This record gives sequence, structure tokens and C-alpha cells, in this order.
Amino acid sequence: MAHFAKVINNMVVDVLVLANTDCDGGNFPESESAGQVFLASLGLDGEWKQTSYNGNFRGRYAGIGYMYDAGLDEFVAPIVGE
Repeated sequence: MAHFAKVINNMVVDVLVLANTDCDGGNFPESESAGQVFLASLGLDGEWKQTSYNGNFRGRYAGIGYMYDAGLDEFVAPIVGE
């Protein structure tokens, strides 16, 4: 399974799960562009970033409300209480 986070203004607003076959069965980072093409073919526009359920890349698994830090190329958890 491959997980993709929709990012608007650096904030994660949605997370979808794709089959590995929808990402050419590849590994990150090659699978990201294939997954983005697949999502676009479904009419799902916007910026989609692959996220790792196990935190193997991009710092941690992205959840709705997390921020994407492009400089670090990581997802950042929201600060509780803000």
C-alpha cells in the first residue's frame, strides 16, 4: 500500500491509500510520481506528497492537520493546544 497526502498551503487536508500497482509497484521516491499521475487520472487535482506509514521517509506519517515543510521535505505534527 502507498499513502498520499493532499497538501494545500503546506497543510495536509486529506490522506489516501493507493495500491502498489497504482504506483508502478515501485519504491519511494520513484513511486511518488507514478502515484501522482494515477491520482490526476482520477480527477484528483492538487499537490499530493507520498507519506510513509512506517515513517521511513519524510519524517513521519502525515495526518490531516499536519504541515508539510518543503525545506526539510518532512511532515510536521501539529502542536497540541494551538
